[in-house]
Amino acid sequence: IVTVNCARLLKADHHATNGVVHVIDKVIATTTNTIQQIIETEDSLETLRTAVAASDLSSLLESQGQYTLLAPTNEAFEKIPRETLNRILGDPEALRDLLNHHILKSAMCAEAIIAGLTMETLEGTTLDVGCSGEELTLNGKPIIANKDVLATNGVVHFVNELLIPDSAKTVFELAQESEVSKSTDLFRQAGLSSHLT
Repeated sequence: IVTVNCARLLKADHHATNGVVHVIDKVIATTTNTIQQIIETEDSLETLRTAVAASDLSSLLESQGQYTLLAPTNEAFEKIPRETLNRILGDPEALRDLLNHHILKSAMCAEAIIAGLTMETLEGTTLDVGCSGEELTLNGKPIIANKDVLATNGVVHFVNELLIPDSAKTVFELAQESEVSKSTDLFRQAGLSSHLT
């Protein structure tokens, strides 16, 4: 699937006497903002703005290139426990891993995404990007709130859940999500859970 500024190419290579015509499915709007400028001006990305500033990723998101930012909204940040959020925001390495897990290495418009596509993030992890009917999905879940916000250096999709990579989790958080969760409960009952956090 070919897209032009996220407009789908419907018919290509109509030859005319003075050139070639390609038919697309929407009007192409002028794009003037970088991904960083979109973050700075969008009210629903206020928490992300703070996180990007604290992680020194602003220069990357202003630079030339073609990226896809899966931008967590304020609502996405509010869904995780305050203690977990404060821990990640206070740990520069975990914060950078978290944000890099939301940036894909190429510009990916919604129209060009097919079910079962695996995309690599800047962190080196992978995300399963797909579709369910008209909805875009990430790791099988329809969590994209707004898609195809165009920037001069890529595209932004707003997501309403935070995608936390393993590298930004404590041992305790990882254990709770795995087959050793019963062992985690025993550590908690013994008053030793602080060693895992």
